[in-house]
Amino acid sequence: MRLLIVGQLEGPLATAGRIATQRGAKVAHIDGIDGALNALRNGQGADLVMCDVVLDIGRFIDSLKSEHINVPVVACGINANTEAAVRAIRAGAKEYVPLPPDAEMIAAVLQAVAEEDATFIARDPSMQPILQMVDRVGGSDASILITGESGTGKEVMAHHIHRKSRRAAGNFVSVNCAAIPDNLLESELFGHEKGAFTGAVARRIGKFEEANGGTLLLDEISEMDMRLQAKLLRAIQEREIDRVGGTTPVKIDIRLIATSNRDLEEEVKAKRFREDLYFRLNVVNLQLPPLRRRQADIVPLAAYFAEKYAKANGIPNRPLSSEAVAALQAHHWRGNVRELENTMHRAVLLAQGDKIDPNAIMLSGQSFAPEKPSAAEIAAQTAGSFAPASTGGLVGRTVADVERDLIIDTLSHCLGNRTHAANILGISIRTLRNKLKQYSDEGIAVAGGATDEDRAVS
Repeated sequence: MRLLIVGQLEGPLATAGRIATQRGAKVAHIDGIDGALNALRNGQGADLVMCDVVLDIGRFIDSLKSEHINVPVVACGINANTEAAVRAIRAGAKEYVPLPPDAEMIAAVLQAVAEEDATFIARDPSMQPILQMVDRVGGSDASILITGESGTGKEVMAHHIHRKSRRAAGNFVSVNCAAIPDNLLESELFGHEKGAFTGAVARRIGKFEEANGGTLLLDEISEMDMRLQAKLLRAIQEREIDRVGGTTPVKIDIRLIATSNRDLEEEVKAKRFREDLYFRLNVVNLQLPPLRRRQADIVPLAAYFAEKYAKANGIPNRPLSSEAVAALQAHHWRGNVRELENTMHRAVLLAQGDKIDPNAIMLSGQSFAPEKPSAAEIAAQTAGSFAPASTGGLVGRTVADVERDLIIDTLSHCLGNRTHAANILGISIRTLRNKLKQYSDEGIAVAGGATDEDRAVS
């Protein structure tokens, strides 16, 4: 993990840097905000910025937003400086770390804010061929395509591959192609020159250059616009990129990993994904099975998440009761590992006594679980008769109304996770964004409301 400390590196701030280094972070230091902005523009890269609260954190965060530099900022300062801490949080800082620093707090912030977890748990027999393939190809520079349902751990697998590669000492840079609007994704990937477009106030190094010598992950690549796919294909073939507004090609040396929760062969047939790009990416294909087909991984993963969130919340770690284990193993896990993680986080907070029992296991999405038909329904189907109850609640409603309720209910079920909701609905994240923006404009409440990304798409 890469940590950038901004401020005068002396006293407590220097101690925070040493603690972060001891916890495995790669720490860089810059005295002021302008220097930090220039470093991030020029490709130094950071997974987390820790900024002294005496600096103008509001201006720093505003500059990051206006230049579309996505990096979380944590404020830090002496305990007595509460007013400055409040200003920093209101300006957009993710956390406030009091100084002098506590080693465990620094460790918790590094894990919680950067969200880079080195643990990869895979004990189920279905995962062993995949791990064996990673062992064989991990040390090469071959492009790897990781496919699987949303929440199966594709990004965690990408981290695992990077750590096994000869590029492990280099940067691991991730770009979520589904979360960045098309008009911004090109600059995010390839960078831009000063004045290339409105708002390009300085040269910006893109993710390809930031990942130079390391690994670049293109997460949910199936959401990338066809025009941008052509430029990506050239970058892979020629091993060079063109910054937006630039005149000179820039050589790159990266290992490329891509993920998708869609069947890219079907996307190619539907003319939504370039066939030549698909074959360039699909040198090695790793298909991650859904959690419901990894029964032997459910309990180890649940125990790991229970320990993780008990530590994060400062409460005792409790083992799972046999009844809780049975409940977890019987669930359908439509949200895969991500759903299991959220379930265990809730369970840790709700559990009482010495163990995590079924009362603390609040399973979501029960309405999506397959149900056995009743005897009356079976009889009706056998007789070829029509069962009014199956559509009685829909008669008299328009298709648009039913579609709207389905989309909003699914998004609520996914706790606002739009990528997961789009996967369940079988539509692209772009289509989901447009629908939600339409509903929001009509005055209908949606989970999270219309985001800046939604407005940018329009």
